[in-house]
Amino acid sequence: MTDEPLPASLTAEINAVLDDAGVTADRRLVMRMLRTAILLGEDGADRLDLKIASAALAEMRDAFRLFAPFRGVPKVTVFGSARTRQDDPLYLQARDVAAALAADGWMVVTGAGPGIMQAAAEGAGPALSLGVSIRLPFEEKAHGLVSGQDHVVAMKYFFTRKLMLIKESSAFICLPGGFGTLDEMFELLTLQQTGKAEPTPIVLLDQPGGTFWQNMRRFIDESLEPMGVISSGDFDRVVITDSVDSARAEIAGFWSNYDSLRWVGDSLVLRLRTEPTDAEIDTLNEQFAPMLASGRITRTAPRQPEVADEDVLHLPRIMLHLDQRQVGNLFRLIRAINDLPSARAQ
Repeated sequence: MTDEPLPASLTAEINAVLDDAGVTADRRLVMRMLRTAILLGEDGADRLDLKIASAALAEMRDAFRLFAPFRGVPKVTVFGSARTRQDDPLYLQARDVAAALAADGWMVVTGAGPGIMQAAAEGAGPALSLGVSIRLPFEEKAHGLVSGQDHVVAMKYFFTRKLMLIKESSAFICLPGGFGTLDEMFELLTLQQTGKAEPTPIVLLDQPGGTFWQNMRRFIDESLEPMGVISSGDFDRVVITDSVDSARAEIAGFWSNYDSLRWVGDSLVLRLRTEPTDAEIDTLNEQFAPMLASGRITRTAPRQPEVADEDVLHLPRIMLHLDQRQVGNLFRLIRAINDLPSARAQ
């Protein structure tokens, strides 16, 4: 991404427009967006390209406004087929797991369509449901649990919709589905494998006794891994279950001690709810030494950029120099942190 300069006179005019609009927060980023729009015009981008860029930006604004009032509420996105009928056991699973998580204080995000999406919204209830629907010529409109409220936004493009279904959530549940559901699941895996998204719990939930996700696991273990196109254990980041209680426990357990992470220079800082003991730090170093580029895992006070941003300063922290090639294995370290005796004692 380049920041090509604009003529000084034009920059001054843009600044004047921002002054008139009262834009002060993150002004440089707003200026960058305006500069990019002008440069697209200067490039002679064709009409379709401009329509795509314009619509994507407008859709993201609408979605950001939808989620903004609920920024402090944890969210779980539920993926699954729009074709699942209301008498299907999978429908009941989606409804029940959404209800269980809503009872724990989670908001449930769905694609606002029928089938599994409707079941999850039904379980969570209108007040705790958010919908990001897609406009298709043959698809039903957003179901009544979110439509007609300020809890739904409609998208034209799948890529903007997928962004918003993933960006705001800190847990994910996938139920069996078709191409769209599998696309969403593999997108989650790709983002976490490559470190483009922070680690989050991913639960693949089936109907009682179902084999859909077990068959998927067998394909991955017997076809993808032997080909060398994924690494051994890449699929270990997901939990496959046919139990609503196990799905609920996995999500709660992932966030039981681990809180968040932040890169500070080339150091990775993990914020925890319980400070580990010296012996636990030693155990983590023994177990995860291959993930380190150098040094050891250590306790740390909040780093200067964290202090400047007042970024959860009350939480204890550990710091490490992570081998960037190991970023996809952070979920293993997080699971170990959550399983520390000091964390379980709380």
